[in-house]
Amino acid sequence: MAKKLFHKQELGLGIRALLTNIDNEIQKDSVSVVKELAHSIAMIPLDQIEVNPFQPRHDFDPAALEELADSIRIHGLIQPVTVRMLTTNAYQLISGERRLRASKLAGITEVPAYIRIANDQSLLEMALIENIQREDLNAIEVAISFQRLKEECSLTDEQLAERTGKTKSRSTITNYLRLLRLSPEIQQAIKDKKLTMGHAKALAGIEDFAWQSTLFRQTISDDLSVRALEKLIQQYNQVEPKKTEIPLPKDYDFIQKQFRAFFGNGKLQLKLREDGKGQIIIPFQNVNDLNNLLEKIED
Repeated sequence: MAKKLFHKQELGLGIRALLTNIDNEIQKDSVSVVKELAHSIAMIPLDQIEVNPFQPRHDFDPAALEELADSIRIHGLIQPVTVRMLTTNAYQLISGERRLRASKLAGITEVPAYIRIANDQSLLEMALIENIQREDLNAIEVAISFQRLKEECSLTDEQLAERTGKTKSRSTITNYLRLLRLSPEIQQAIKDKKLTMGHAKALAGIEDFAWQSTLFRQTISDDLSVRALEKLIQQYNQVEPKKTEIPLPKDYDFIQKQFRAFFGNGKLQLKLREDGKGQIIIPFQNVNDLNNLLEKIED
């Protein structure tokens, strides 16, 4: 099956020839090649994408995968996966395994993908940062660029803020990234410019997805201003009963100390609410800390 390729609003634009003759093109001008691929999306058959065997395996919630698959059947895959090109018709997944699995469950045959080439890390970083500076991008495109810089170039929020200029503060970057937690329906509305960044930012703060969807539809149907939407959200938050935390009983305090000793983490916390529900919070500083926690659980 031939790959369908498109570059923002224009289809084709020589990308097919670029991929077919990639080695020669890289030798001639590697910077231009990476920039072109960073801004382009290809529709790639699922049977041409292999999972990277060196990436750590993750457990995937079957119910959450099925929910995402249902969304993909209706809206398609909104956020592309990222792959590395092995040969003309073979790719290896870099990021987006959850989306890839859900796409297979949805029964679709191809997915939108960003294509990477070997040893393009610094060039990709420059291309994505340059892309963020453009004025014609919608908020979802900016958010995806930020996410790719974090996932594929291992940049922190502080580094992103430094590299993209003073106008993109850490809070601004966080607000953009939160947009990717919105439903595909709402993300599509942002891309279609039916919702402003202000509307999207307000909706992204709602954890109840059913209520989020209800307010989104009301915003569209009633042409609500950002202020009117924020007022509705505020009213909802006032009505929603708050589950307050209570001090830990002595027996829970003893359990908390046992957990801290077991994990070797003095900052571990048990939190208990008045309705009897609670949380175990285990902070970690880096990947090594997280791996140590995982080893203790598996032992």
